Amino acid sequence: MAQKLQQYYFQTVVPKLMGKFQYKNTFQVPRIEKIVINRGLGNASENAKLLDSSLKELALIAGQRGVVTRSKKAIAGFKLRQKMPVGVCVTIRGDRMYGFLDRLINLALPRIRDFRGISSKSFDGRGNYSLGLEEQLMFPEIDYDKIEEVRGMDISIITTSKTDIEGCVLLQEFGLPFQIN
Repeated sequence: MAQKLQQYYFQTVVPKLMGKFQYKNTFQVPRIEKIVINRGLGNASENAKLLDSSLKELALIAGQRGVVTRSKKAIAGFKLRQKMPVGVCVTIRGDRMYGFLDRLINLALPRIRDFRGISSKSFDGRGNYSLGLEEQLMFPEIDYDKIEEVRGMDISIITTSKTDIEGCVLLQEFGLPFQIN
């Protein structure tokens, strides 16, 4: 089933961006390719229960099961051996991606205390945007009584745009609340 935000993209965002950037073809219009949710767990190697609870939380938030990320090499200063679990990651595409983006914009971000918008300086030079959240409690799927520890996460929105300006305009059209500087 097509999500509300996906229909909004094809009916409203594509014509606006075609007019603004003078694209000749609808396939030139930037779109969101995927959303990656990443959570680093520093002491996951000592506590397997923490790893399982983080996987369950990300599965609730994203709507699909996550993957355990493991260390590539050993670092003695961090007491880290090769292939030890260091975090969890979820990549969402398609309908789930648009559903998650809709919940992020309309439900989760407005629930942040003293929220004045997200920074417009977190683009990577190619139109992709990353934001960090300090806690998982802003998502309505997470029950406060069932979490073991308040942990943050990084959310990366990967687009097909070529420049930061195109990516910023695309995400503004979707309704991401950027700060006015």
